Amino acid sequence: KQWYQRRVAITAGNPENTVALLTLGSLKVLSTLTNEVGKVMSCLHQIEPQGEVNFLTGIKIAQLALKHRQSKNHKTRIIIFVGSPIDSDEKDLQRLAKKLKKEKVNVDIVNFGETEDNTEKLTNFVSTLNGKEGTGSHIVTVSIGPTLSDALKKSPILSGEDMGGMGGSGFDFIDANQDPDLALAL
Repeated sequence: KQWYQRRVAITAGNPENTVALLTLGSLKVLSTLTNEVGKVMSCLHQIEPQGEVNFLTGIKIAQLALKHRQSKNHKTRIIIFVGSPIDSDEKDLQRLAKKLKKEKVNVDIVNFGETEDNTEKLTNFVSTLNGKEGTGSHIVTVSIGPTLSDALKKSPILSGEDMGGMGGSGFDFIDANQDPDLALAL
């Protein structure tokens, strides 16, 4: 309860920040753009692994949701957790990355599980997104060993300067004793 109250306070301080949640397996939108933490957390607990990863279509859906956001003054960012093989063609991935770059959408990718199959494709995708500038989008590959949450805490995804207010540890609002499933998921 304490982490939830703290998260609500953080969100209330930045009501213009919104989050949506969708799955890449079933391409189901679990939560449209909202600043209601309770709604997102409720939907987060509904996620179950199923189907194959539809990486390209999932990003296109997320991009479409970002186009229809209320506040157009903020940077747009898509964060993707990939734990299954990506079957998308390299050319299609590059084409999408160029389109996202043109529309100034940053994409952060957390690659785990099928790291051998996905790392090269996803690294090339992020490199294309970043272009010559080399910043904005990130990839974090989590190999066997460190927990996903530990890898994320140390990653530029949560500690990068572009993450407006999330800096530092990023997960300070979570009490692992009160919600171990959420702490494990993050």
